[in-house]
Amino acid sequence: MLHLKTETGARWLAQVDSNLDDILIDHAHCEKKAAGTALNLMFAYVEDIELCREMTEIVNEELEHFHMVIELLDRRGVKFRRLKPSAYGRKLNDLVRTGEPNKAVDRLLVAGLIEARSCERFQKLAEHVEDQELAEFYQSLFESEARHHTTYTRLAKHFAPEEEVMTRLEELYDAEAAIMEVGEELPRMHS
Repeated sequence: MLHLKTETGARWLAQVDSNLDDILIDHAHCEKKAAGTALNLMFAYVEDIELCREMTEIVNEELEHFHMVIELLDRRGVKFRRLKPSAYGRKLNDLVRTGEPNKAVDRLLVAGLIEARSCERFQKLAEHVEDQELAEFYQSLFESEARHHTTYTRLAKHFAPEEEVMTRLEELYDAEAAIMEVGEELPRMHS
């Protein structure tokens, strides 16, 4: 379903084990950014009513998830604070082509790719962490992230034929795999 070219490995799970608070804080920031991305797409493509409706749903879900993570942090006595973000999202967004409709296709596919990686990471967290509350929490997020991934991919087909969209998605999957292979030192959801 997710078609990611690389699977999260031991390096990231070790970051989780030694920096769980930072991973959780970064997760809250990621939910905020995901809501912002969906809202920006609504503004950019306002004439596409289906896209606007779908983005409204995603904005609401992402903000709900943000509040859920904030509440989780609060229960654990972890102070929400600014963190230096990972370069993952920026590197993917640097791949967005200029000029419409290519820009619309790429923006939607990149958003979908980030959702796919988040979905995969949530599953890994649910399986890896020993904390039952966290495992259940991350398992509960899996379905919505997978749905968001599918929605973004489907909406990209509003701007280009399916064959073009799927070819471009394969290119972006390859690029995302290369970004993940390099990884990052900072413990983040997408490091």
